[in-house]
Amino acid sequence: MSLTLDQVRRIAHLARIEVSAEEIQGVMARLNRVLALIDQLQAVDTTGIEPMAHPLDAEAAVVQRRRPDQVTERDQREEFQRRAPAAEAGLYLVPKVIE
Repeated sequence: MSLTLDQVRRIAHLARIEVSAEEIQGVMARLNRVLALIDQLQAVDTTGIEPMAHPLDAEAAVVQRRRPDQVTERDQREEFQRRAPAAEAGLYLVPKVIE
């Protein structure tokens, strides 16, 4: 499947994206490359392949690497409280918005 210039202009209009006359050919080429990749993916025979919830082996334990939970910044709470236009008892006071 490939797009025509009119289709690209319509897509740009629907997406509220301004595409100049100089850019339209390049945009059309990039969109057509994406569609060609999708066509390639759809052509792959996936018969007998079960869908996966994640890319890791189903028997493997799914573990995310995490950084150590350590404080890396100095406490600036008091400074922020002093700079606030209005603060009381450790809370920032703001004007009432809803009556």
